[in-house]
Amino acid sequence: MTEFIYLASQSPRRRQLLEQLGVSCELLLADAGEDSEALEAVLGGESPTAYVQRVTQLKLDAAVARLKKRGLPSAPVLCSDTTVALGRRIYGKPEDEADAARMLGELAGTTHRVLTAVAVQLGRKRVQSLSVSRVTFAPMSRAQIRAYVASGEPMGKAGAYAVQGRVAMFISHISGSYSGIMGLPLHETAGLLRAAGLKI
Repeated sequence: MTEFIYLASQSPRRRQLLEQLGVSCELLLADAGEDSEALEAVLGGESPTAYVQRVTQLKLDAAVARLKKRGLPSAPVLCSDTTVALGRRIYGKPEDEADAARMLGELAGTTHRVLTAVAVQLGRKRVQSLSVSRVTFAPMSRAQIRAYVASGEPMGKAGAYAVQGRVAMFISHISGSYSGIMGLPLHETAGLLRAAGLKI
């Protein structure tokens, strides 16, 4: 039997990154009645690190409950969450184009952090890791921000950008995990999957 894991994420990038590791995955997505967005609400005064780790744990709790409810065969379940932070300020997914333009305007010309938490559960065993990277944006004009927002790429992305997309022309420096900035740090993820018994 082929080894596989359950991926509780709609992100096609996370699926591609797992394929890069040679890991086959089955999607374990929320039921129509589940309010996945509510899990991502920020608590007052919460630090970006505490936030991203808490949200990842909540997503994993929901995914494990989904697995049991559906009576699916046992396999490791992986959840991940990415957030962008400037100081203690958390930048989630933009609500609309104006919100995306605001975020990019604040991030332009700064160095910010990208935090990605990953958690894997098999049976009762749960392991987790946190990847923190730093991204430096060159200054961006209003016209450049407008053009990038108009491309549609910022929507649905933490911090209103996709590192692997056209915004790369404004990224002058990266330190940390490129795959972590994309949404799944492969070094940390491979370690967690090995801890869950996968041979990779």
